[in-house]
Amino acid sequence: MNHELVIKIAEQGVYTVLIICGPLLLLALGIGLLVSIFQATTQIQEQTLAFVPKIIAVLLGLIFFGPWMLEHMLSYASEIFSNLNRFVG
Repeated sequence: MNHELVIKIAEQGVYTVLIICGPLLLLALGIGLLVSIFQATTQIQEQTLAFVPKIIAVLLGLIFFGPWMLEHMLSYASEIFSNLNRFVG
């Protein structure tokens, strides 16, 4: 196994992590922004108010994006195993 292949696999791993986590992070960011605007306009400064909507949104995002995320993870895993099988076997 040469160093170029290892770098390529690591690069694809980082890209896969960003693609998989991106929608959930953007969803949490959007909900957090909306809650912050709501807190600023109503002057409610409860710290726990920001966490509950984010948790609910991320859980709903997992339900909605879960199959898509799993498909990407499985394709990356099968690519890694096929590369390992090619070089080991």
